[in-house]
Amino acid sequence: MSEAEAPKQEHQDTSAAEPVTPTPAASTPRGNGLALCALLLGAVGIAVGGWGLWQVRSLEARDQQQLGLVEETRGQAQALAQREQQLSKRLEALPSAAELDERRRLLVDLQGDQQQIRQRLETILGASRKDWRLAEAEHLLRLATLRLSALQDIHSATALVQAADDILREQNDPGAYAAREQMAKSLLALRSTPQPDRTGLFLQLGALREQAARLNPLVPAFEDKGGVLMDIAAEGDGRSRWSEWLETLSHYFRIQLDASQDIKPLLSGQNLSRVRLALSLALEQAQWGALHGQTQVYQQALRQAGEVLKGHFNDENPDSRALLARIDELATQPVEVKVPDLAPTLAALQAYLLRAPGAAGEAEEPASAEPAQEAGQ
Repeated sequence: MSEAEAPKQEHQDTSAAEPVTPTPAASTPRGNGLALCALLLGAVGIAVGGWGLWQVRSLEARDQQQLGLVEETRGQAQALAQREQQLSKRLEALPSAAELDERRRLLVDLQGDQQQIRQRLETILGASRKDWRLAEAEHLLRLATLRLSALQDIHSATALVQAADDILREQNDPGAYAAREQMAKSLLALRSTPQPDRTGLFLQLGALREQAARLNPLVPAFEDKGGVLMDIAAEGDGRSRWSEWLETLSHYFRIQLDASQDIKPLLSGQNLSRVRLALSLALEQAQWGALHGQTQVYQQALRQAGEVLKGHFNDENPDSRALLARIDELATQPVEVKVPDLAPTLAALQAYLLRAPGAAGEAEEPASAEPAQEAGQ
């Protein structure tokens, strides 16, 4: 035990021997101050430690950011190096100044050749456009001739000849006077020629065929004006059994000694179907004749249809009488016209084509108009 601790031990022994007397608590504020100081020192230490830790973390984050910037800069440097290599390769692949001059000279020569070709083509087209238009006019006249000879189509032929005349008018050539004169005559002849309504006749005959398919015979009814039936019916009460039988049989049997007209047999079953078929075929043949402009076929077919109606149907039948009247009316309608001849016009145009400059090799011989004339006949 040290010397300093000896008095304390002695003091403790004396204090233990002496009786304890209560003294006021004079050392309590001093103990509280020490505890408060310890707490403050602990808080300051914790704050200093936290601040130090935060500084360390900040430094680490800054180091990471700088490392990222370094890596990015390194990547950009590598990309720049690759781009520089590519540019260097492209620069090596570029032609030299001599090659560029040679290519520029070839391009100028090519442009000059193209310009010369374009000028030649424009010259050729400008010179041959007239010949093409004249050849088109000849083709239109040939087509008009065929339309007249094959179909007797006045409207189409008029439009085609008018188109050919417009082409000659566009040429503004005095040498085309004779050809245009013939075209004017042909146009006047075409416009003065009537055009039959063949389509309308075809449709009307079709409607008559439908009506003929529904045509039924008229059932005859016997009227005895003061004859035998009246005398027999007068015997008895006026409504005897004999009179009823005679009235019933009068619908099936008819005996008339002084008949003023022929009595046609009553059609039924297969006979009626055959008559209807014959009438329909005759009207169908008339349709064909009307559509193709065959007057003889058209009139003969309508005449045959009228004979079928007169021979098998009663004149008192209103349906057959109306059908017969309509057939007689359609038989007078024209289906064929005398078309004008376009051969002189075609020959005049071909003669002009032979005289036209540059068109002698393309135009055909005037003798070629003979087949067109034969086709028109």
